[in-house]
Amino acid sequence: MGTRDIVAIGASAGGFEALMQLAGAFGPDFPASVLVTLHLSNQFRSSLDELLTRAGSLEASFARDGDTLQHGRIYIAPPDRHLLLVGDRIALGAGPRENGSRPAIDPMLRSAALCCCHRTVGVVLTGTLGDGASGLWAVSECGGVTVVQDPRSAAFPEMPQTALQLVRPDHVLDLQQIPPLLNRLVRQPAGEPSAAPAGIRFEVDIARGRKGYVMKQMDSLGQRSVLSCPDCQGVMWEIDEGGLTRYRCHVGHTYAGDLLNLALDEGLRRALASAQRALEERVALASKLHGQAERAGHHNLVRTWAARRLEYEQEMSVIRDAIRRMEDVAARAEIQRNQTGT
Repeated sequence: MGTRDIVAIGASAGGFEALMQLAGAFGPDFPASVLVTLHLSNQFRSSLDELLTRAGSLEASFARDGDTLQHGRIYIAPPDRHLLLVGDRIALGAGPRENGSRPAIDPMLRSAALCCCHRTVGVVLTGTLGDGASGLWAVSECGGVTVVQDPRSAAFPEMPQTALQLVRPDHVLDLQQIPPLLNRLVRQPAGEPSAAPAGIRFEVDIARGRKGYVMKQMDSLGQRSVLSCPDCQGVMWEIDEGGLTRYRCHVGHTYAGDLLNLALDEGLRRALASAQRALEERVALASKLHGQAERAGHHNLVRTWAARRLEYEQEMSVIRDAIRRMEDVAARAEIQRNQTGT
């Protein structure tokens, strides 16, 4: 039967402090392997491994492709790679970004659910938006144990709140209560495995970077959406998981609903900015041609270009107002997010 010897932890904003607290509470005899995905920037070399090692009794390192799992170690997803499990080994996936990130939390949790099912403890900590909810659903469906940080104790509550909407977790606890729970869970019998839902293996293969899948296979995940992918403008599929919908395109880009909304907003902002530049150029050209017609004494052309310049200026005013409204909405949302996270 075995024990629950895989602990997979996902965190985003505020996650560094939370992970330091967890690492400090693991004893040297911790009988499980700990996998960690924290959204990291590709632009710098992180020292998270050194900091987590110094924080507690377990050695932490950035995972390497092909590493064999060992109990009593912390494996961290390196920048720009999904941290995945295949059997008792780690695989680093170069598949498409999920929820705008690589590494992403969902692929790690899905792969642990597929690989180790009832032996897996999935944990979602503080963070913004919805990464981790779908992966935690997979852990639950495969017979693993699910743990969510109580949003009231999270520096940024959106990520645990989204997980609570999708999954009925086995445990919802304040951060300081999670280490004692994990120490108990990893010493308990794992129970019986559950069959993985259709599609999880396919999605793990996509995260690994598998090529050559076809739209018919995508149809097995969900129904085709009227929305297009913000990354590649391809067809997207709606995937329903317990009442929440996420979206995956045939290239593999994946978004939770809230993150897709943000991505579409960004695409709209770029389109509006492009329209504004085009209209500014049309106003400048109309003004130039108006002046030339005046100097040449072509009165009909003067009236024509004056009317077109006014039309372009009015259209540009509409675009500018739209951009201003979008900026105001984004600023208010950011203020609310920061206030909620404090």
